[in-house]
Amino acid sequence: MEALRKIRFATPDGWTLGSLALASVLLMPIVAVGWMALNPTENIWPHLVAHVLPVYLTNTLLLMALVGLGTAVVGTGAAWLVVMTDFPGRRVLEWALLAPLAMPAYIGAYALVDLLEYAGPVQGGLRALFGWHDSRDYWFPEIRSIWSAGFVLTLSLYPYVYLLVRAAFREQSVCALEVGRALGCGPWGVFWRVGLPLARPAVAVGSAIAMMETLNDFGAVDYFNVPTLTRAVFSIWLDTYNAGGAAQIALVMLGFVLLLLALEKISRRGKRFHHTSRRYRPIRRARPKRLRRWAVVSICTAPVLFGFVLPTLVVGWHALGHLGQWAEAGFWRAILHTGVLAGLAAAVSCAVGVFMVYGARASRLSLARWLAQATSLGYAAPGAVLAVGVLIPLAALDHRMADLAEAWLGVDIGLLLTGSAAAVVFAYVVRFSAIAHGAIDSAFGRVTPAMELAARTLGETRRGALTRVHLPMIKGSVLTAGLLIFVDSVKELPATLILRPFNFETLSTTVYGAASLEQLGEAGPAALAIIVVGLAPVALLARTMDRSRPGEISGGVAQPMP
Repeated sequence: MEALRKIRFATPDGWTLGSLALASVLLMPIVAVGWMALNPTENIWPHLVAHVLPVYLTNTLLLMALVGLGTAVVGTGAAWLVVMTDFPGRRVLEWALLAPLAMPAYIGAYALVDLLEYAGPVQGGLRALFGWHDSRDYWFPEIRSIWSAGFVLTLSLYPYVYLLVRAAFREQSVCALEVGRALGCGPWGVFWRVGLPLARPAVAVGSAIAMMETLNDFGAVDYFNVPTLTRAVFSIWLDTYNAGGAAQIALVMLGFVLLLLALEKISRRGKRFHHTSRRYRPIRRARPKRLRRWAVVSICTAPVLFGFVLPTLVVGWHALGHLGQWAEAGFWRAILHTGVLAGLAAAVSCAVGVFMVYGARASRLSLARWLAQATSLGYAAPGAVLAVGVLIPLAALDHRMADLAEAWLGVDIGLLLTGSAAAVVFAYVVRFSAIAHGAIDSAFGRVTPAMELAARTLGETRRGALTRVHLPMIKGSVLTAGLLIFVDSVKELPATLILRPFNFETLSTTVYGAASLEQLGEAGPAALAIIVVGLAPVALLARTMDRSRPGEISGGVAQPMP
């Protein structure tokens, strides 16, 4: 009887089964990529190893290293100066340094090339100023290069490091810094020996996120003509129609993501970074002399100027020069498509996040909690990888359903999933549900368990406790997660390019399509619309920064690290 009671006690309920089912669906694209890579219809792996991987792998590693180092330097330096130094405009620059989050890297790439190319205003102005006639009369760095790609991606992604490191610096007590000064360390010594070691985990996490976003990028590297693994997936998929080869490259990319996460965790093994002071005192900002003060202003202004202001001005100039495009039906159709897809992705992701988090917390099975955490891997997986893992299984399911409908009903229903935008929404949910999961799980953790126990004691079911107790208390976190997912879905390019139906345009694909034809003017209105939408999370983060106090994680709404 005791054994039977234990078995009955461990029997999963509906919440557990639902959580397991949702987690399995979200992990399906990752599993599908591995299966297709290991069981290809036509194995071209020897050809990939001999002719494709060496060049594409080298460029990918170099670009990731450039962006990782660049974001660490820019983000950490800006965070230290903003937190530790008092200078004119500090309050404005504190949140303005987040503005490049609204600028997708591919739009920054288009703006940079338009500004610095041979026919652009910079080189044109130099020729007019010095009387040069053509490019043989002067030297100018190559714009379409891996170095330009690293520059643009660094300016677009450094806010991930800045946001996390700024929070880490604000949480440090002034007592620890005063000890460093008492031991003879100057400002640089205090930063290098005290501040940076305490903030090292935040630097590592932010840089790792930036490097994963670099691996995911397609629009910028394609425009700069840099052969990376993401471009290899597109090339093999679209040029040779070899799903197995694309899956093999995608599996290599996924391996890089897992290796990056493992190295980050291993680097922290055995190391602890603690505050040694038992009391907290707010940091007193140093006020440098006049010349140094304006040097600090220039250093903090440069990332905002080159990462947001100049690209926005270039895009805005093109948008104003093509006012007729604002009235075109195709432009507003792209806005409608983008809003519907991003809205559905945000709503579904938040609903899935609430169900999975609550189901995992209510479940007696550790497997449910483990799978719920594993779904965060979708955020780390590049969009091109998820597109490969989504399209092949859904296409097979589509054809199977069409065959059954024709055999049983005599009706040709067509391709319901891959022939519509459903596959795009599913890819968005797989990729961005980690944002919802992280925000909602944190919100649930702030709800006292006694509240649910009281509700259950009063006769409420689990569903009633969720709808009447938990949801009203966590709705702010759910809405925040939904906003971030909406904006990220608007900017997502690789998965949208592969999975969209024929002749189905969104804002991101409109920008990419016009820019790939060197028609940057035609891309201006759509690019400006993406930037305006992207400013929403920047405003949200700025508001959170203003309300947060030292000791709180002011960057809590940032995208999570799986």
